[in-house]
Amino acid sequence: MAPYETLYGRKCQSPLSWYKTGERSLLGLEMIAETTEQIKKIRSRMLIAQSCQKSYVDQRRKPLEFEEGEHVFLKVTPTTGVGRAIKTKKLNPRYIGPFEILKRIGQLRKYTPDASHVLESEPVQVREDLTLPVIPVGIDDTNIKQLCKMEVSLVKIVWSQAGIEEHTWELESDMRKDYPHLF
Repeated sequence: MAPYETLYGRKCQSPLSWYKTGERSLLGLEMIAETTEQIKKIRSRMLIAQSCQKSYVDQRRKPLEFEEGEHVFLKVTPTTGVGRAIKTKKLNPRYIGPFEILKRIGQLRKYTPDASHVLESEPVQVREDLTLPVIPVGIDDTNIKQLCKMEVSLVKIVWSQAGIEEHTWELESDMRKDYPHLF
């Protein structure tokens, strides 16, 4: 006898077989149909519970609006989780306390469009394989690394890709071979 059966006096009904006690086990298409029915029931019950919770929260949630000259009290206790231990970090005392509202800043939906706020885009050349060309601009620095019994000369290359500059250390011999115009 299984431990579940001895404890509860009936067979264990797992989610894979939702048949009632005493019925024969379902096979093939019957089992799939029964399982899909149960899943539909579960989904509908979950949607009902979710809508109840949402309506409960929506009734109690109110947007906070403040006027100029009002005072608000700010008290925040940020927490950081490290593994299982949760520590509370203290906020600097100057950020806790009553603050006066100096100016009202509205929501974004009240923004009036201005042509000067629009950024102009620069044309970007993209290859057929959808990669951007990377061009070495120049040499920024040189260095000689000492390995066991060898010396390796490195150069710091400035790369330009779509207007963004990056710096990487590369072997001088490879750069002389691939980009001789830099030297």
